Amino acid sequence: MRPLSNFVIRHSKLSLFGFIGLVLLSLIGGFQAFGNLKGGGYYDPNADSAKVTEMLIKDFNQNDPEVVLVADMGRSVDEAQSVQNADLITSALEQTEGVKTVTSYYSLGRPATLKSKDGMAVYFFAKFEDSAKAAEVSKTIQDNIGGNNYGATIYVAGWGPITSEINHVIEGDLTRAEAVALPLTLLLMIFVFGSVVAAGLPLMIAGLTILGSFFFIWLSSLFTDTSTFSVNLVTGLGLGLGIDYALLMVNRFREERSKKVPVADAVQTTVLTAGRTVFFSGLTVALVMVGLNFFPQYFLKSFAYAGLVSVSIAVAAALIALPAFLNILGDNVNRWPLFKHRAPKDVGFWSKLAKFVMRRPIPVILVSVLALGSLAALGMNVKLGQVDDRILPTDNRVVLATNQIRDRFDGREGSPIEIMVENPTDTKISEYAVKLSKEDHISRVQTPLGIFQKGYLIPQTDSFFKNYVKNDWTRVVVIADVEPRSPEGEALTKSLRAESNNFDQLLVGGSSALYTDALLGITNNLPWAALWIILTTITLLFLFTGSLLLPIKAVLLNFMSLFATMGFLVWVFMNGNLHWLIGDFASTGTIDSSSLVLVAVISFGLSMDYELFLLSRIKEQHDAGLDTTESVAVGLQRSGRIITTAALVLAVSFFAFASSGVSIMKMLGLGIAFAVILDATVIRALLVPALMRLFGNANWYAPKWMKWVQKKIGLEH
Repeated sequence: MRPLSNFVIRHSKLSLFGFIGLVLLSLIGGFQAFGNLKGGGYYDPNADSAKVTEMLIKDFNQNDPEVVLVADMGRSVDEAQSVQNADLITSALEQTEGVKTVTSYYSLGRPATLKSKDGMAVYFFAKFEDSAKAAEVSKTIQDNIGGNNYGATIYVAGWGPITSEINHVIEGDLTRAEAVALPLTLLLMIFVFGSVVAAGLPLMIAGLTILGSFFFIWLSSLFTDTSTFSVNLVTGLGLGLGIDYALLMVNRFREERSKKVPVADAVQTTVLTAGRTVFFSGLTVALVMVGLNFFPQYFLKSFAYAGLVSVSIAVAAALIALPAFLNILGDNVNRWPLFKHRAPKDVGFWSKLAKFVMRRPIPVILVSVLALGSLAALGMNVKLGQVDDRILPTDNRVVLATNQIRDRFDGREGSPIEIMVENPTDTKISEYAVKLSKEDHISRVQTPLGIFQKGYLIPQTDSFFKNYVKNDWTRVVVIADVEPRSPEGEALTKSLRAESNNFDQLLVGGSSALYTDALLGITNNLPWAALWIILTTITLLFLFTGSLLLPIKAVLLNFMSLFATMGFLVWVFMNGNLHWLIGDFASTGTIDSSSLVLVAVISFGLSMDYELFLLSRIKEQHDAGLDTTESVAVGLQRSGRIITTAALVLAVSFFAFASSGVSIMKMLGLGIAFAVILDATVIRALLVPALMRLFGNANWYAPKWMKWVQKKIGLEH
């Protein structure tokens, strides 16, 4: 760190304006990122279900319709007027730019499954020329055809409209989040520093972090699929971490200047102490975020990329641009004071709290663990699920449209189960279809031989058979009456896969299978991600502290905090609580597995921020000769306010997203905000001092060979 601090001090203007210039230059590409980002990304691209999807598109020229319309005719769908109105709807869809094919109840021979149970509404299906433009074309259909048109009430559903609505909601969320978070953050900074200039520095670093991150998100989108939601993480994490790291640095600089240390020396001490903490903190958070890359879904991988980018730029800005600016400003950092800044003391609220806790460590530990355990117990009945249209507000037009499908139709025509069978005989296909069509929840089975219902074959015209056999593969389409992304859909998928022993190879795809494989992709890879996070965290904390016990303690406490947070989220989102605080959302009886993983990984990384903030001060006092009790008291006194403020900043940054109209953003915002506040209070202010008091000198123990390794490769200066 010393060479870096020397360079920044000698070349302050070059370091500051060079960094700002690079960020501004990067905006040329950065603002193009938004057009390259994609919705979806929740499925496992390596699973059987993904292979089926690929075969349907490439070999069979088939894919799920991007748009599913429900047209309520207001009368029997078979009346002449209904047929005339249907022709108008079909014509309007076919004339919409980007629409490739249109089919409906009428064009498919009026099967009962495409007609509502009351006989007054029917399905229309639209497939697009270019799936990449699904959101754009879907919005055109929603705006021009949806509603009361062509003598019918038309509801527009499907994954295309869902993507369109999510994109629209997210754009508003970003603006609203920034409008809420920035003023509150500025007020917090003014309260901490008492000076407008000092308060503005963390916001400057946060701004550089966010703007610089957009460039790398754009680069990422050029080479790999990148989720729309990554922009939200870049904004929240960039704002939170940028301010947190700047907060630590500016606070240390002012502390050094209060001792009458020359400006250049104060900057160097700041970089060597607070800067070292920022570096290790950023490295820890970055490596924790890498854990998301163990999962196959690009939705999660996108957050790994976004996290790595945000953390890296926040660290670079805090170690290059900020020290350079502090060196230029000197005592002008205190310009425009709103109230007098007081020099830090070694005795105060936080040291008194630490000593109170350390006088009675066992009761404090018991009460804290009981509280955390009670929260964690709320998650004991967790049921994992996956996002669908209900991530949007309950009054959203796509949700209302999809509810028409759920409530008024028996089958799930827009989300069939697609089965690919290798080299079957007609006899085997017939036996298989007869058996399937008799099973519960299956409305019909479509095969090259015809349609099977309740064990009987219904012959079809020759045109029906053209997309059912290609090369060595035969396609079997199953229409079921279960919700595709649900435990019932998962159970049906597993039962279909269990019956594959009569064929050379049988692959099950479709929405239910994609959902099932996505859950497996998460549960199968979760242990590997957790192992990576645990090992990298323990290693980095050891290199930072030289202690064997402190890293293990930190990881265990972090997991306690995480389990409590998971329980809280289950109580809110699965059980449907706190609507009064975070607004309207649909409670489906499950909780999105991808979002839960995201909250866990990001919260774990951010919690390590506060562990490092606190341990850096405690270790500094211990290295100076104080015993463990005094080191903890003075360390907490000097870092307690900063940790609390940093947690509040991150909580504000992410809680702003809890007002989102998209429920997974609500979960991300509320979950991370809750986790960091819980960590900064119960974990860092209570459990850490109590446990360090119990462990005494053992806190600093490590075998001699480990001490030697830490001195060789640990970052001391």
